[in-house]
Amino acid sequence: MKRSCRLYAGSVSFLWINLTADALKIKIFQLKNTMDLVSSFFILKIIKLSWSKKQEKSQKHQIYRLPKKCIANACCAVYIIILFSATNISRIYSVEPIIGRKKEIRLLREKLTSKSAEFIAIYGRRRVGKTYLIKQFFTKETGTYFEQTGLNDGSMQAQLLIFSESLSKSFYKGAKLAIPENWMEALKQLTAAIDSLPKDERITLFFDELPWLATKKSGFLKALEYYWNTDWTYRQKLILVVCGSAASWIIENLIYAKGGLHNRITARISLQQFNLAETEAYLEYLDIKLNRQQILQLYMAIGGIPYYIKSVRHGLSATQNINELCFSKDGPLFNEFDILFHSLYEDPETYINIIRVIADKSHGISREDLILKTNMSDGGYLNTRLRSLESAGFISTFLPVGHARRGVHYRVTDEYTLFYLTWIEPIRQKTIGLTITEHYWESLIRKPVWYSWAGYAFETVCFKHVDAIKKAINLERIPALCSDWQYRPEKKDKDGVGAQIDLVFDRDDGCVTLCEIKYTEVPFVMTKEYAEKLNKKGDVYKIRTRSKKQIFWALISANGVVPNEHVKKMIDHIATLDDLFQM
Repeated sequence: MKRSCRLYAGSVSFLWINLTADALKIKIFQLKNTMDLVSSFFILKIIKLSWSKKQEKSQKHQIYRLPKKCIANACCAVYIIILFSATNISRIYSVEPIIGRKKEIRLLREKLTSKSAEFIAIYGRRRVGKTYLIKQFFTKETGTYFEQTGLNDGSMQAQLLIFSESLSKSFYKGAKLAIPENWMEALKQLTAAIDSLPKDERITLFFDELPWLATKKSGFLKALEYYWNTDWTYRQKLILVVCGSAASWIIENLIYAKGGLHNRITARISLQQFNLAETEAYLEYLDIKLNRQQILQLYMAIGGIPYYIKSVRHGLSATQNINELCFSKDGPLFNEFDILFHSLYEDPETYINIIRVIADKSHGISREDLILKTNMSDGGYLNTRLRSLESAGFISTFLPVGHARRGVHYRVTDEYTLFYLTWIEPIRQKTIGLTITEHYWESLIRKPVWYSWAGYAFETVCFKHVDAIKKAINLERIPALCSDWQYRPEKKDKDGVGAQIDLVFDRDDGCVTLCEIKYTEVPFVMTKEYAEKLNKKGDVYKIRTRSKKQIFWALISANGVVPNEHVKKMIDHIATLDDLFQM
């Protein structure tokens, strides 16, 4: 006589335990990794130590019954295993969690449950995490996942060989397949493979680095257009995802396509770098312990590109890491600027020239001045390049508050780009063929030139975290136009008074919030003179904009503010660094 107890270990393996006097027979099924084996024996060990023997005679065997205490202990063991698996499963399977990206994941989940085929385009700058996001999300969520990555400067034969291998891996368990002669034949094979699947199975087709696949003479886009329009679009369980670092190519050839792919994209994701909160979460995942002041210093130099953050070394300060990453000739960010633009654009020098001109004006440049200084004509050529730079997160466009007649302005808001042009490029030019002074960045810290840069860099960070600032100063639900503001008196106006306001929220409720942004390493102390200076700025703003709105003042300080009578009298709202870290 036998009794069996079926136990589950972390939902991936199960045991049949046959308890008899003759033997303890264990059959372990579906063991996918070492974790399952450890889990199984861990449970058995607890059972063996905890059960109480109760013998009953039978004709041939003695039977051991599992009392309630034993079963309870076994359940506890399973629970422990599940908890252990939850914290370690990503490392066991080499699958990392998706940090942040809440808005993008929400969109992908909506498309995953859609009752029609979906065509998703995702684009963004190099190393921002596009491939990672799609892989991690869809490999967990869909039944069949097909992926092909384009080969940079690869021949058509090489691309088709990779396609054949990917098709075999996803649909035919690695069996050798005939290599298609062209993309029409390749996508025909892919469609036939899809036909072999159950009708209710969710399928994801992911073409990564599409611009490298769809070169001018490849015929890929025509084949994609044909199979999407004639077949794939009618499959309710199919999701097609295309991805590219060359944002301009994705925008021109897919988002604003004029041929058979016109208006076929059902969702698009312009993936941006991490914000401060996501950067903090990623560093915590990497077991890198830095406080928020250190994270801010790091962010002001390298931004929130996941690949850059992953290069941060454990046990070093922000200053030490910046020195290694940016000012060592072997550092990954020493030459990254040139590599970045040459990998993204066919005419990189045009884009770099635009970036340089915009970056030269710390508070932004008008379109008119940009055209004048770049010697470019005002039209589609310039529009495409500006749109591409904005999609990649290098620049931001804004309409200056109180200067609407001046039109759209542009400002560089990518931290690494600004840091490179300000600090790395000059030292590169000075040290060609020479060794950079050791601890170069450490030697600059807390000098006047460093504080000047830090103040502007913190302003840029604040511009990228406007939503968090609005929440901190109680403007979350109030529509507002946001930009900086400045007035420079004309040369002939000798008595004119200029003013610059770091951040302005021109609100729809008859009010305007003027923000003073201060980067200090200790709580900011407002003096009587400083309060009077702010008061004069407000007066200039009111006169020059002819605004009749109620003015409120907000102080955004990296390290808070020391309360005193001047703060109480002048400042209506305060936002600190901790507020910027709120999601």
